[in-house]
Amino acid sequence: MNCSRCGQPLVAGAASCANCGAPASVGPAGQTTPAASGSQVPPYKFDSKQWTNTDKVVGVAAVVLFISLFLPWYGISVGIGSFTADGLTAHGYLYIVLILLLVEIGYLAARAGWEQVRSKVPVAHSQVLLIINAVNLVLVVVAFLNKGPSGIGWRFGAFVGLAAAIVAAVPKLANQVMNRRKA
Repeated sequence: MNCSRCGQPLVAGAASCANCGAPASVGPAGQTTPAASGSQVPPYKFDSKQWTNTDKVVGVAAVVLFISLFLPWYGISVGIGSFTADGLTAHGYLYIVLILLLVEIGYLAARAGWEQVRSKVPVAHSQVLLIINAVNLVLVVVAFLNKGPSGIGWRFGAFVGLAAAIVAAVPKLANQVMNRRKA
């Protein structure tokens, strides 16, 4: 059997490749087989201690904003009936917010469980959250202010979404402003 990393023959019963040091694992019938270190996903072990308090606030606000996109944002009463529209129906560009929220929630979850995400992401953690939440805040404010013709009013989903976008963005924006003032 050959090593999956360097291609050299593996010594029977060896724990790793003698040439490159790649770990080997025991396969069926006690055979030593190379562990596919490049393609193997490391084990996920959730640890909420990896999140800062700011990460927790931003994460909860992101979940609330995500939910608010499906709540009624706008409505109009006509005669005895009332019609409402959620944020995604009324403004298609809020799908960008939806996608960014999924990325942010996935990133925070991955950061809590995989060391590789904490140590090998090429952009600083605070910058990732700042960019995502600043874009979300701008898009939500635009959607909130662009409610359409007169007679259409805001519903609770718009207020929840606006509040959540502000809460998610303010900690990182405040940190950025404070850091610039110190410099």
